[in-house]
Amino acid sequence: MELSQKIKSIPRKPGVYLFHDESGKVLYVGKAKVLRSRVRSYFRKSSLSIPRIQNMVKKISDIEWLVTRSESEALLTEAAMIKEHEPRYNILMRDDKSYPYVRITNEPFPQVLLTRKIVNDGSRYFGPFTEVYNLRETLKVIHKIFPVRSCSYLINDDIIARKKISVCLDYHIRKCLGPCEGLQSQEDYSAMIEEVVRFLHGRTDKIVKQLRNEMVEASKRQDYEEAALCRDRISAVEAFTKRQRKISASFADQDIIAVAVQQKDACAAVIRLRNGRIIGRERMFLSGVHEQNMSEILSGFMKQFYLESDFLPQEILLQEKPEGCDSLAEWLSEKRGKKVTITAPQRGEKAKLVRLSLQNAELLLAENIRKRERRRELVPEMIQQLQADLNLEVPPRRIEAFDISNIQGSNPVGSMVCFVDGVAKKSEYRKFKIKTVKGIDDFAMIREVVLRRYSRLKSEKATFPDLILIDGGKGQLSMAVSALQELGLSYISVIGLAKRLEEVYVPGSSDPQNIPKSSPGLFLLRRIRDEAHRFAVTFHRLRRKKAATESIFDGISGIGPARRKNLLTKFENVKTIADASVEKVAEEVGVGEKLAEEIISVAKEFVNRSK
Repeated sequence: MELSQKIKSIPRKPGVYLFHDESGKVLYVGKAKVLRSRVRSYFRKSSLSIPRIQNMVKKISDIEWLVTRSESEALLTEAAMIKEHEPRYNILMRDDKSYPYVRITNEPFPQVLLTRKIVNDGSRYFGPFTEVYNLRETLKVIHKIFPVRSCSYLINDDIIARKKISVCLDYHIRKCLGPCEGLQSQEDYSAMIEEVVRFLHGRTDKIVKQLRNEMVEASKRQDYEEAALCRDRISAVEAFTKRQRKISASFADQDIIAVAVQQKDACAAVIRLRNGRIIGRERMFLSGVHEQNMSEILSGFMKQFYLESDFLPQEILLQEKPEGCDSLAEWLSEKRGKKVTITAPQRGEKAKLVRLSLQNAELLLAENIRKRERRRELVPEMIQQLQADLNLEVPPRRIEAFDISNIQGSNPVGSMVCFVDGVAKKSEYRKFKIKTVKGIDDFAMIREVVLRRYSRLKSEKATFPDLILIDGGKGQLSMAVSALQELGLSYISVIGLAKRLEEVYVPGSSDPQNIPKSSPGLFLLRRIRDEAHRFAVTFHRLRRKKAATESIFDGISGIGPARRKNLLTKFENVKTIADASVEKVAEEVGVGEKLAEEIISVAKEFVNRSK
């Protein structure tokens, strides 16, 4: 179905739409109150006059949509899909997967911990945070004030009744009240968790008041140990509060958000105020802001920033109202359970707070650009040229390249080589035995190897490459892209380098890149590709040789797996066996002379065939 016909079939209802390129990759995700009207607007002359939209529309091969019950539901769905697909033409928080959150687990006796992974299991999340040190300090204070369990055991009524867990040292030093043995009720523990939530929201006054009451009551009943513990907790809360500078006369909960933009770069600064005190400052660098107005940028940022977090204020102050302000406010109000107001103050104290946040954003952005320029000065010329040739956002200082080697599907292997600043880093090379693919299917083998490599890096939270190079054309490239999309790593740049015409292919384009044959960047790509090929072929030869060595003795009666292993352990190779005496073989392997003669005969025959 042609796009024009497909647009006509789109319903006039609220929902989310996705633009796909010819490879199936999501280019853009948007929401609309009326889907058909919104999608149709991209194809009008007025919209196509904007270069960004014109470039995107050229690449649209398919349109997908999802009808929702309301505009606010559409907004939530849109934010989740942007996070999942990371479309090129949407505004994105760079490296948002690395931002930590405070997680309160969904358990009868919840844990309070730091996490970088959002799990949709009913847990509550507070964040995201960009200053990890400050977050860790906050968690230390929480565990000092509140006797929240630090263990990771599943604790429920059944576990307690069966006495599966015993109290640990934390119980004896009063850092935990022993819920694992039923020494603290679920009701009391839940009430304490709500106090933790209030603390995270900056509601420390009520916590201090309650602790003072508990201290007084403990003193009255002459429980001086408990009173001293309450005193220490009060001191910890007050010390923590003193570090939170009061900058507003208002006692309202506010987030002050401002975005600074310089061409293709942007930085969002968030100041979190609770009871007029700063409880957190966050900064996020954004991509996809080129040719977007401030209203669109603010809207795109807010959707992602508040998507997973329960850390919501009653008022959000911005430098200007975001696109779809009413639907954003409705969505955030539903999420918070109370009304959230979004305003863009022009004068007064609130306007001063917004200007303060904007100054922070501008300073952070300028510093980030300076750091990038300094790093660029250290980047080798060929890397800079490759960045220009491929139109990459960052210089590809770390490049990982993949190749497959097999003969008619036998003993298939994959290789990965790593180059840093144009120099081979052999300690980072990796070999792969193909495990899941049967027969001759280089495409599927590439997918398996890429999937295994980056699944591991993701689980280890290791450094990802700036550029992935696949030895092959469009077919191999599409398989690599598919693997990265499955892992949520589609933001990593990936290209294919075909052997026949030395053509470079990028995802979403059927035509090769127009790179001059004399380019130092192309020369570097060829060198890396050839090294990946050499490494794969070498490993494949070793596997073939080993397979042949292991199989030549299979037909000898009396030589099973154990003896074959012993034979190959005692002798260096097949030639050594062929040159050995009957007595030597019989003694080393533990067999009779007749069997030893047969082993030597088979070994000699193999050596002669190999010459």
